[in-house]
Order: sequence, then C-alpha cells, then structure tokens
Amino acid sequence: MKQIVIAVVVVSMALLLEAESKGEDERAPAAAAGKVAKAVESKASTGFPPRRKLLYKQAGDIALFLHGFYPDDLKKGDARPAIVFFHGGGWVCGKTVQFNQQARAFRDLGFVAFSANYRLINKHHTTVYECVKDGKSAVRWIRAHAKELGVDPNRIIAAGGSAGGHVAACTALIEGYEEEGDDKNVSCRPNALVLYSPVLDTTEKGYGADKMIKGEKTDLSPCHHVRKGLPPTILFHGTRDTTVPPENAERFEKLMKEAGNHCDRVPFEGRRHSFFNGSGFRRNNTDDDFNTTMEKAAEFLKSIGFIPKKDSTIHPAAKPS
Repeated sequence: MKQIVIAVVVVSMALLLEAESKGEDERAPAAAAGKVAKAVESKASTGFPPRRKLLYKQAGDIALFLHGFYPDDLKKGDARPAIVFFHGGGWVCGKTVQFNQQARAFRDLGFVAFSANYRLINKHHTTVYECVKDGKSAVRWIRAHAKELGVDPNRIIAAGGSAGGHVAACTALIEGYEEEGDDKNVSCRPNALVLYSPVLDTTEKGYGADKMIKGEKTDLSPCHHVRKGLPPTILFHGTRDTTVPPENAERFEKLMKEAGNHCDRVPFEGRRHSFFNGSGFRRNNTDDDFNTTMEKAAEFLKSIGFIPKKDSTIHPAAKPS
C-alpha cells in the first residue's frame, strides 16, 4: 500500500512539472486533476517562500496558475501587501508575462506579487463569465492561503489591464458569478484596485457587448454596479484610447465619487490603449509611461496605508526575469 501511495505522488509531481514546463496553463487528464492540485498545495504549505508557480484552481481539466514574485527578505510570519495582475487580450487571448514587469516592480517595493492566468474564449472555449469567476477564485485563493504566502489578507490588491482590468474590477463590483466549489466563507473582494485602460462598460457605449449574453449586457458591467463601500481605486487611461472609450473611465470615476468611494483617475494625454506596457513586454515601448504609472500607483497605495513612506522608492523600468 505504501508503495502505491509513493507511486501516486511521484506521478502527480511529474504531471505538475510537465504542465509548468509547457507554459501558461495546460489541460491535465481529468483523473489526475485532483492529484496535481494536492501536490501543489502541499508544496505551498511546506516550502517558504512558496514555489514560483502555484495552482489556484482546477476547472475541469484546465489548470490555472498564479506566477509568484517574492521579495528577497520575505520570511515566515510576514504579512505583506499582495497584488495580483490579470492580463489583457479582450478575454479572448493573452499571457501573464504582460505584467511581469509591474509584478517585479511591486516585489521590489516589498509586495508579494502574482500574475494570474484565467480561462480564455479562444483557448478554452469559455465565456467572459468564466473569466470573472476565475478572477474571483484567484483573489479568494490568495486570501485563503495568506499565512503560508506571507500575505496580509486585508491588503490584497486586484490589478489588470484592458479585459484584465475588467476581471480585476469585477472581483470587487460584481456580485454572484461565483465558481461552484469555491469556499464562499472566504471573501473574493480585494482591498484596493489598480486598473490600466480597464473595460468598465460592457454595453455598446464601451467594449465587449458582442461577447455578453443577449439581454445581459450590464450584468458584468462595472459602471452599472457602482455603489457605496467599494475598495479604493486608481485607474490609468489614455485620452486617445480607441479600444475602450476614455468617457467610460471618466464616468466610472464620477460614479465612484458620487457613491462616496475613493477613486483616482490618471489620464495620459495623447496615449492609446496599451500605453502602460513597458519595454519588458513591448520591446518598442519606452519605459516612461510604465515608470509614471508605477510612481502614481505607489503614491496611491501609500495614501491608503498599503506602503510605508520609507518604502515608496520606485526603481525605474524594472525588467522581467
């Protein structure tokens, strides 16, 4: 019996390592899915810092991971602020590497940073609704594992760009659309939002109406779900964005403030949709806008108590590993 258990563990770890070596996420055989999840959770709970890649969700045969970036001085018993990034790509495509540069910069500020993958329309034949469910699962998983991650469960930030900004916003604004099997006793709601060119209106006035279920175009539309008591938010948006109308960001800020919420909108004059990507993701970009968004984000997080004043120095153009 002991030999059988050992063999199962070996096979599980082999499947895990194979999935990690292939990239963003992989379809594991359904029969092995539970074993892979247990193997990752075991590693996360016994090793510190946790391994760089953490399985936060098994959706059928689809394994979804958080890619971790840990401060060099992280130690057991720490309760650091955490930030999780969701990449863009219109909910259709995209890769976690889009935000590696930002994740490293936040790591250098003392944060535990993550870049999350989630189910995509083209790759996984799912819908925007699954994207939102995965975003909620990611925040919930970080909070549930805060102690072994060295994270403060009351200082978790959801961040993202474009469609990923929408996913991040929905973890705070949209009620319902929870993954069956998630522990609802653990909140999926972040304590702050950092949004880059986010999709904030999913009707014809914004972006993504064609991807919503007919008659339900406002169900996942952040502008239509603003209310009192939402997390402090900063959002960056280019004034010449032709993908997501700048008016959406202006309206969202207005609605947030009218509801009594803290919301800082930082317009970037003349910039288009993907201005926030640094040279680590878009080789032809300068790092000027990347550095400015990092500086503004750090100022915002310092203002709400997430960063001590002495730890607010930004290292220009932190490059991804």
